[in-house]
Amino acid sequence: MSQTLRYFCCIFIGLALGLSLTLVGQEHTQQYKPRINYPMLLDVIDTIETYYVDNVSEEELIEAAIEGIFLKLDPYSSFLDKQSFADVQDSNNGEYFGFGVEIATDNDQITIVTPFAGSPAAKAGIKPGDRVIKLNEQLVTADKLEKLLKQIKQHSFDKLPIKLEILRANSQEIYTVTLSPSIIAINSVEAEILDNQIGYIRLSSFQENTTPKLVKQLSAWQNTNLSGIILDLRNNPGGLLDQAITIADLFLDKGRIVSTEGRFFDANSDYYASPQTMATNIPITVLINKGSASASEVLAAALQENGRATVIGQTSFGKGTIQSLIPTLMDGNAIKLTIAKYTTPNGKDIHSKGIEPDIKITLDTVSEGENMPIIATNSLRESVAQDKLVSSAIAWIKEEN
Repeated sequence: MSQTLRYFCCIFIGLALGLSLTLVGQEHTQQYKPRINYPMLLDVIDTIETYYVDNVSEEELIEAAIEGIFLKLDPYSSFLDKQSFADVQDSNNGEYFGFGVEIATDNDQITIVTPFAGSPAAKAGIKPGDRVIKLNEQLVTADKLEKLLKQIKQHSFDKLPIKLEILRANSQEIYTVTLSPSIIAINSVEAEILDNQIGYIRLSSFQENTTPKLVKQLSAWQNTNLSGIILDLRNNPGGLLDQAITIADLFLDKGRIVSTEGRFFDANSDYYASPQTMATNIPITVLINKGSASASEVLAAALQENGRATVIGQTSFGKGTIQSLIPTLMDGNAIKLTIAKYTTPNGKDIHSKGIEPDIKITLDTVSEGENMPIIATNSLRESVAQDKLVSSAIAWIKEEN
Protein backbone atom coordinates (compact mmCIF):
# COMPACT_ATOMS: atom_id res chain seq x y z
CA MET A 1 0.00 0.00 0.00
CA SER A 2 2.78 2.42 0.91
CA GLN A 3 4.33 2.17 -2.56
CA THR A 4 0.99 2.91 -4.18
CA LEU A 5 0.35 5.81 -1.84
CA ARG A 6 3.68 7.30 -2.81
CA TYR A 7 2.73 6.82 -6.46
CA PHE A 8 -0.64 8.45 -5.82
CA CYS A 9 1.01 11.41 -4.11
CA CYS A 10 3.34 11.81 -7.09
CA ILE A 11 0.39 11.74 -9.49
CA PHE A 12 -1.35 14.54 -7.67
CA ILE A 13 1.84 16.52 -7.30
CA GLY A 14 2.21 16.07 -11.07
CA LEU A 15 -1.32 17.34 -11.60
CA ALA A 16 -0.64 20.37 -9.45
CA LEU A 17 2.83 21.18 -10.73
CA GLY A 18 2.48 20.05 -14.32
CA LEU A 19 1.38 23.47 -15.55
CA SER A 20 4.74 24.94 -14.63
CA LEU A 21 6.44 22.55 -17.05
CA THR A 22 5.04 24.54 -19.96
CA LEU A 23 6.52 27.71 -18.55
CA VAL A 24 10.17 26.64 -18.28
CA GLY A 25 12.38 29.56 -19.20
CA GLN A 26 9.57 32.08 -18.71
CA GLU A 27 9.60 34.69 -15.97
CA HIS A 28 6.21 34.40 -14.40
CA THR A 29 5.93 30.83 -13.16
CA GLN A 30 3.75 30.87 -10.08
CA GLN A 31 4.79 29.17 -6.87
CA TYR A 32 2.81 26.02 -6.11
CA LYS A 33 0.70 26.21 -2.98
CA PRO A 34 -0.94 22.99 -1.80
CA ARG A 35 -4.62 23.45 -1.01
CA ILE A 36 -5.94 19.88 -0.95
CA ASN A 37 -6.22 17.74 2.14
CA TYR A 38 -4.09 14.91 0.75
CA PRO A 39 -4.14 12.82 3.99
CA MET A 40 -7.95 12.76 3.85
CA LEU A 41 -7.91 11.72 0.19
CA LEU A 42 -5.46 8.92 0.89
CA ASP A 43 -7.48 7.85 3.93
CA VAL A 44 -10.60 7.58 1.78
CA ILE A 45 -8.77 5.36 -0.71
CA ASP A 46 -7.34 3.20 2.06
CA THR A 47 -10.75 2.84 3.74
CA ILE A 48 -12.51 1.84 0.52
CA GLU A 49 -9.81 -0.65 -0.35
CA THR A 50 -10.05 -2.23 3.10
CA TYR A 51 -13.78 -2.25 3.86
CA TYR A 52 -15.78 -1.89 0.64
CA VAL A 53 -18.08 -4.84 -0.06
CA ASP A 54 -16.44 -5.59 -3.41
CA ASN A 55 -12.74 -5.80 -4.12
CA VAL A 56 -11.53 -2.57 -5.76
CA SER A 57 -7.83 -2.29 -6.50
CA GLU A 58 -5.74 0.71 -5.59
CA GLU A 59 -5.08 1.38 -9.27
CA GLU A 60 -8.81 1.51 -9.99
CA LEU A 61 -9.38 3.93 -7.12
CA ILE A 62 -6.54 6.17 -8.27
CA GLU A 63 -7.90 6.20 -11.83
CA ALA A 64 -11.38 7.01 -10.50
CA ALA A 65 -9.99 9.89 -8.43
CA ILE A 66 -8.24 11.34 -11.47
CA GLU A 67 -11.36 10.90 -13.62
CA GLY A 68 -13.38 12.69 -10.94
CA ILE A 69 -11.10 15.72 -11.17
CA PHE A 70 -11.67 16.07 -14.90
CA LEU A 71 -15.43 15.60 -14.57
CA LYS A 72 -15.36 18.95 -12.75
CA LEU A 73 -13.69 20.62 -15.73
CA ASP A 74 -14.78 21.35 -19.29
CA PRO A 75 -15.12 18.59 -21.93
CA TYR A 76 -11.84 19.60 -23.60
CA SER A 77 -9.67 18.85 -20.56
CA SER A 78 -8.53 15.28 -19.93
CA PHE A 79 -5.81 13.04 -18.56
CA LEU A 80 -3.74 11.43 -21.32
CA ASP A 81 -1.95 8.18 -20.71
CA LYS A 82 1.31 7.50 -22.51
CA GLN A 83 -0.37 6.13 -25.64
CA SER A 84 -2.94 8.92 -25.87
CA PHE A 85 -0.22 11.53 -25.39
CA ALA A 86 1.81 9.96 -28.18
CA ASP A 87 -1.25 9.91 -30.45
CA VAL A 88 -1.84 13.64 -29.92
CA GLN A 89 1.79 14.38 -30.69
CA ASP A 90 1.61 12.20 -33.82
CA SER A 91 -1.52 14.05 -34.90
CA ASN A 92 0.29 17.39 -34.55
CA ASN A 93 2.98 15.92 -36.79
CA GLY A 94 0.39 14.96 -39.42
CA GLU A 95 -0.19 11.24 -38.87
CA TYR A 96 -1.94 9.04 -36.34
CA PHE A 97 -3.80 5.74 -35.99
CA GLY A 98 -7.51 5.91 -35.31
CA PHE A 99 -11.01 6.37 -36.68
CA GLY A 100 -10.40 9.88 -38.06
CA VAL A 101 -13.06 11.83 -36.24
CA GLU A 102 -12.82 14.79 -33.90
CA ILE A 103 -15.47 14.64 -31.16
CA ALA A 104 -16.68 16.88 -28.36
CA THR A 105 -18.55 15.87 -25.23
CA ASP A 106 -21.04 18.51 -24.23
CA ASN A 107 -24.39 18.32 -22.42
CA ASP A 108 -23.62 14.63 -21.75
CA GLN A 109 -23.59 13.90 -25.47
CA ILE A 110 -20.96 12.80 -27.98
CA THR A 111 -21.03 15.24 -30.90
CA ILE A 112 -18.99 15.06 -34.08
CA VAL A 113 -16.86 18.17 -34.60
CA THR A 114 -15.48 16.97 -37.91
CA PRO A 115 -14.31 13.86 -39.74
CA PHE A 116 -10.83 14.10 -41.26
CA ALA A 117 -10.66 13.93 -45.04
CA GLY A 118 -9.99 10.42 -46.32
CA SER A 119 -10.50 8.85 -42.88
CA PRO A 120 -12.76 5.89 -42.06
CA ALA A 121 -15.26 8.35 -40.52
CA ALA A 122 -15.35 10.56 -43.63
CA LYS A 123 -15.71 7.57 -45.96
CA ALA A 124 -18.65 6.34 -43.87
CA GLY A 125 -20.48 9.62 -44.47
CA ILE A 126 -20.22 11.03 -40.94
CA LYS A 127 -20.71 14.81 -40.94
CA PRO A 128 -20.05 17.69 -38.53
CA GLY A 129 -22.80 18.10 -35.95
CA ASP A 130 -23.90 14.46 -36.06
CA ARG A 131 -24.49 12.96 -32.62
CA VAL A 132 -23.52 9.46 -31.48
CA ILE A 133 -26.51 7.92 -29.69
CA LYS A 134 -25.21 4.34 -29.43
CA LEU A 135 -21.72 2.85 -29.31
CA ASN A 136 -21.40 -0.91 -29.78
CA GLU A 137 -25.12 -1.27 -28.97
CA GLN A 138 -24.74 0.74 -25.73
CA LEU A 139 -26.90 3.83 -25.35
CA VAL A 140 -24.91 7.03 -24.78
CA THR A 141 -26.01 8.42 -21.42
CA ALA A 142 -24.41 10.76 -18.88
CA ASP A 143 -23.43 7.95 -16.52
CA LYS A 144 -21.80 5.94 -19.33
CA LEU A 145 -20.07 8.79 -21.13
CA GLU A 146 -16.55 8.36 -19.72
CA LYS A 147 -16.73 4.59 -20.11
CA LEU A 148 -17.77 4.87 -23.75
CA LEU A 149 -15.05 7.39 -24.57
CA LYS A 150 -12.49 4.99 -23.08
CA GLN A 151 -13.99 2.22 -25.18
CA ILE A 152 -13.43 4.23 -28.37
CA LYS A 153 -9.78 4.78 -27.45
CA GLN A 154 -9.27 1.16 -26.44
CA HIS A 155 -10.76 -0.17 -29.67
CA SER A 156 -8.38 2.09 -31.58
CA PHE A 157 -5.38 0.84 -29.59
CA ASP A 158 -6.47 -2.79 -30.06
CA LYS A 159 -7.20 -2.24 -33.77
CA LEU A 160 -10.82 -3.26 -33.31
CA PRO A 161 -13.86 -1.82 -35.15
CA ILE A 162 -16.59 0.19 -33.44
CA LYS A 163 -20.27 0.27 -34.33
CA LEU A 164 -21.96 3.66 -34.10
CA GLU A 165 -25.62 4.57 -34.25
CA ILE A 166 -25.75 8.23 -35.21
CA LEU A 167 -28.42 10.92 -35.29
CA ARG A 168 -27.90 13.18 -38.28
CA ALA A 169 -27.47 16.87 -37.38
CA ASN A 170 -30.64 18.99 -37.63
CA SER A 171 -32.82 16.04 -38.58
CA GLN A 172 -34.45 12.90 -37.21
CA GLU A 173 -32.48 10.61 -39.53
CA ILE A 174 -30.66 7.79 -37.71
CA TYR A 175 -28.01 5.71 -39.43
CA THR A 176 -25.53 3.02 -38.38
CA VAL A 177 -21.89 2.70 -39.40
CA THR A 178 -19.02 0.40 -38.48
CA LEU A 179 -15.59 2.01 -38.43
CA SER A 180 -12.27 0.19 -38.47
CA PRO A 181 -9.21 2.17 -37.32
CA SER A 182 -6.42 2.87 -39.77
CA ILE A 183 -3.36 5.04 -40.23
CA ILE A 184 -4.54 8.53 -41.09
CA ALA A 185 -2.18 10.89 -42.85
CA ILE A 186 -3.27 14.50 -42.54
CA ASN A 187 -1.91 16.73 -45.28
CA SER A 188 -2.71 20.09 -43.74
CA VAL A 189 -2.21 22.14 -46.92
CA GLU A 190 -3.70 21.29 -50.33
CA ALA A 191 -3.67 23.82 -53.15
CA GLU A 192 -4.71 24.27 -56.78
CA ILE A 193 -5.09 27.06 -59.32
CA LEU A 194 -8.71 27.23 -60.45
CA ASP A 195 -10.12 28.93 -63.51
CA ASN A 196 -9.75 32.71 -63.71
CA GLN A 197 -6.40 32.45 -61.90
CA ILE A 198 -7.92 31.90 -58.47
CA GLY A 199 -5.75 30.18 -55.89
CA TYR A 200 -7.62 27.55 -53.88
CA ILE A 201 -6.05 26.53 -50.54
CA ARG A 202 -7.54 23.87 -48.32
CA LEU A 203 -6.29 23.92 -44.69
CA SER A 204 -7.48 20.70 -43.04
CA SER A 205 -5.76 21.28 -39.68
CA PHE A 206 -3.06 23.32 -37.99
CA GLN A 207 0.05 21.19 -37.50
CA GLU A 208 3.65 22.00 -36.69
CA ASN A 209 4.58 22.40 -40.37
CA THR A 210 1.40 24.07 -41.67
CA THR A 211 2.77 27.63 -41.84
CA PRO A 212 6.00 26.67 -43.68
CA LYS A 213 3.98 24.61 -46.17
CA LEU A 214 1.62 27.51 -46.80
CA VAL A 215 4.51 29.96 -47.21
CA LYS A 216 6.07 27.58 -49.74
CA GLN A 217 2.80 27.40 -51.66
CA LEU A 218 2.27 31.17 -51.69
CA SER A 219 5.88 31.66 -52.78
CA ALA A 220 5.32 29.27 -55.69
CA TRP A 221 2.44 31.53 -56.80
CA GLN A 222 4.47 34.74 -56.61
CA ASN A 223 4.83 34.95 -60.39
CA THR A 224 1.19 34.03 -60.98
CA ASN A 225 -1.19 36.93 -61.49
CA LEU A 226 -3.82 35.71 -59.05
CA SER A 227 -7.25 37.33 -59.19
CA GLY A 228 -8.16 35.99 -55.77
CA ILE A 229 -7.56 33.37 -53.08
CA ILE A 230 -10.07 30.95 -51.57
CA LEU A 231 -9.04 29.76 -48.11
CA ASP A 232 -11.10 26.67 -47.27
CA LEU A 233 -11.40 25.99 -43.52
CA ARG A 234 -14.43 23.72 -43.66
CA ASN A 235 -14.23 20.66 -41.40
CA ASN A 236 -11.00 22.01 -39.91
CA PRO A 237 -11.18 21.14 -36.19
CA GLY A 238 -8.22 23.34 -35.25
CA GLY A 239 -4.91 22.21 -33.86
CA LEU A 240 -1.95 24.38 -32.90
CA LEU A 241 -3.00 27.94 -32.11
CA ASP A 242 0.40 29.43 -32.92
CA GLN A 243 0.04 28.16 -36.50
CA ALA A 244 -3.31 29.92 -36.94
CA ILE A 245 -1.77 33.13 -35.60
CA THR A 246 1.25 33.02 -37.91
CA ILE A 247 -0.95 32.24 -40.92
CA ALA A 248 -3.22 35.18 -40.12
CA ASP A 249 -0.08 37.30 -39.93
CA LEU A 250 0.84 36.23 -43.47
CA PHE A 251 -2.26 37.99 -44.81
CA LEU A 252 -2.47 40.96 -42.41
CA ASP A 253 -0.14 43.96 -42.24
CA LYS A 254 -1.72 45.45 -39.11
CA GLY A 255 -4.40 44.86 -36.49
CA ARG A 256 -5.09 42.47 -33.63
CA ILE A 257 -5.21 38.78 -34.54
CA VAL A 258 -6.55 37.33 -31.27
CA SER A 259 -6.58 37.97 -27.53
CA THR A 260 -6.26 35.28 -24.87
CA GLU A 261 -7.26 35.43 -21.21
CA GLY A 262 -6.52 32.99 -18.39
CA ARG A 263 -5.68 32.83 -14.69
CA PHE A 264 -1.90 32.67 -14.95
CA PHE A 265 0.21 35.49 -16.36
CA ASP A 266 1.36 33.91 -19.62
CA ALA A 267 -2.17 32.93 -20.62
CA ASN A 268 -2.99 36.62 -21.11
CA SER A 269 -1.78 37.94 -24.43
CA ASP A 270 -2.70 40.14 -27.37
CA TYR A 271 -1.33 39.02 -30.72
CA TYR A 272 -0.89 41.65 -33.45
CA ALA A 273 0.03 41.40 -37.11
CA SER A 274 3.46 42.46 -38.34
CA PRO A 275 3.92 44.69 -41.43
CA GLN A 276 5.36 41.86 -43.57
CA THR A 277 2.66 40.15 -45.65
CA MET A 278 2.13 37.82 -48.58
CA ALA A 279 -0.59 37.96 -51.26
CA THR A 280 -0.95 41.71 -50.77
CA ASN A 281 -4.01 43.35 -52.42
CA ILE A 282 -5.42 40.02 -53.58
CA PRO A 283 -9.11 39.48 -52.65
CA ILE A 284 -9.57 36.62 -50.17
CA THR A 285 -12.62 34.55 -49.33
CA VAL A 286 -12.71 32.17 -46.36
CA LEU A 287 -15.03 29.17 -46.40
CA ILE A 288 -16.34 27.86 -43.05
CA ASN A 289 -18.99 25.43 -41.84
CA LYS A 290 -20.14 23.90 -38.56
CA GLY A 291 -17.03 21.67 -38.64
CA SER A 292 -14.72 24.70 -38.49
CA ALA A 293 -13.55 24.96 -34.90
CA SER A 294 -10.96 26.40 -32.54
CA ALA A 295 -7.81 27.57 -34.36
CA SER A 296 -9.66 27.71 -37.68
CA GLU A 297 -12.17 30.09 -36.07
CA VAL A 298 -9.27 32.23 -34.82
CA LEU A 299 -7.96 32.55 -38.38
CA ALA A 300 -11.38 33.19 -39.93
CA ALA A 301 -12.29 35.86 -37.36
CA ALA A 302 -8.90 37.57 -37.67
CA LEU A 303 -9.25 37.97 -41.44
CA GLN A 304 -12.95 38.85 -41.26
CA GLU A 305 -12.83 41.47 -38.51
CA ASN A 306 -9.71 43.15 -39.91
CA GLY A 307 -11.49 43.56 -43.23
CA ARG A 308 -9.03 41.33 -45.09
CA ALA A 309 -11.43 38.58 -46.18
CA THR A 310 -15.08 37.84 -46.79
CA VAL A 311 -16.30 34.76 -44.92
CA ILE A 312 -18.76 32.52 -46.74
CA GLY A 313 -20.67 29.43 -45.58
CA GLN A 314 -22.28 28.30 -42.33
CA THR A 315 -21.90 29.42 -38.72
CA SER A 316 -18.80 27.75 -37.30
CA PHE A 317 -18.65 25.31 -34.39
CA GLY A 318 -17.97 27.78 -31.58
CA LYS A 319 -14.96 26.61 -29.56
CA GLY A 320 -13.45 29.63 -27.87
CA THR A 321 -11.06 27.92 -25.46
CA ILE A 322 -7.36 27.06 -25.63
CA GLN A 323 -5.83 23.80 -24.47
CA SER A 324 -2.23 23.07 -23.51
CA LEU A 325 -0.48 19.71 -23.28
CA ILE A 326 1.26 19.56 -19.91
CA PRO A 327 3.52 16.55 -19.25
CA THR A 328 3.18 14.96 -15.81
CA LEU A 329 6.16 13.89 -13.73
CA MET A 330 5.60 10.16 -14.24
CA ASP A 331 5.42 7.53 -16.99
CA GLY A 332 5.13 9.81 -20.02
CA ASN A 333 1.54 10.82 -19.27
CA ALA A 334 0.18 14.31 -19.87
CA ILE A 335 -2.69 16.58 -19.01
CA LYS A 336 -4.67 18.22 -21.78
CA LEU A 337 -5.94 21.29 -19.96
CA THR A 338 -7.99 24.31 -20.92
CA ILE A 339 -5.76 27.20 -19.83
CA ALA A 340 -7.38 30.21 -21.48
CA LYS A 341 -10.26 31.65 -23.45
CA TYR A 342 -9.82 33.71 -26.56
CA THR A 343 -11.68 36.61 -28.08
CA THR A 344 -11.71 37.86 -31.67
CA PRO A 345 -10.04 41.13 -32.75
CA ASN A 346 -13.25 43.00 -31.95
CA GLY A 347 -13.48 41.43 -28.50
CA LYS A 348 -16.17 38.84 -29.29
CA ASP A 349 -16.42 35.60 -27.32
CA ILE A 350 -17.54 33.04 -29.89
CA HIS A 351 -17.66 30.04 -27.52
CA SER A 352 -20.84 28.01 -28.11
CA LYS A 353 -21.89 30.70 -30.63
CA GLY A 354 -19.53 30.38 -33.55
CA ILE A 355 -18.52 32.86 -36.22
CA GLU A 356 -21.28 34.24 -38.42
CA PRO A 357 -20.26 34.34 -42.10
CA ASP A 358 -20.61 37.54 -44.08
CA ILE A 359 -22.46 35.55 -46.74
CA LYS A 360 -24.47 32.70 -45.23
CA ILE A 361 -24.94 29.72 -47.54
CA THR A 362 -26.20 26.44 -46.12
CA LEU A 363 -24.61 23.80 -48.30
CA ASP A 364 -23.00 20.47 -47.59
CA THR A 365 -19.23 20.32 -47.93
CA VAL A 366 -19.59 17.80 -50.77
CA SER A 367 -21.35 17.71 -54.07
CA GLU A 368 -24.97 16.56 -54.00
CA GLY A 369 -25.61 12.86 -53.60
CA GLU A 370 -22.03 12.00 -52.70
CA ASN A 371 -20.30 11.24 -49.44
CA MET A 372 -16.77 12.29 -50.22
CA PRO A 373 -14.40 14.86 -48.76
CA ILE A 374 -13.68 18.11 -50.56
CA ILE A 375 -10.10 16.97 -51.07
CA ALA A 376 -10.32 13.70 -52.96
CA THR A 377 -7.21 11.56 -52.92
CA ASN A 378 -7.22 11.21 -56.68
CA SER A 379 -8.29 14.61 -58.00
CA LEU A 380 -8.37 17.87 -56.10
CA ARG A 381 -9.50 19.83 -59.14
CA GLU A 382 -12.39 17.50 -59.91
CA SER A 383 -13.86 17.59 -56.41
CA VAL A 384 -13.45 21.37 -56.07
CA ALA A 385 -15.06 21.96 -59.45
CA GLN A 386 -18.23 20.24 -58.22
CA ASP A 387 -18.36 22.23 -54.98
CA LYS A 388 -21.15 24.80 -54.88
CA LEU A 389 -19.65 26.85 -52.08
CA VAL A 390 -16.38 27.16 -53.99
CA SER A 391 -18.43 28.29 -56.99
CA SER A 392 -20.03 30.94 -54.79
CA ALA A 393 -16.59 32.13 -53.67
CA ILE A 394 -15.40 32.31 -57.29
CA ALA A 395 -18.45 34.41 -58.18
CA TRP A 396 -17.71 36.79 -55.31
CA ILE A 397 -14.08 37.20 -56.40
CA LYS A 398 -15.16 37.96 -59.97
CA GLU A 399 -17.41 40.71 -58.63
CA GLU A 400 -14.46 42.19 -56.74
CA ASN A 401 -12.26 42.39 -59.83
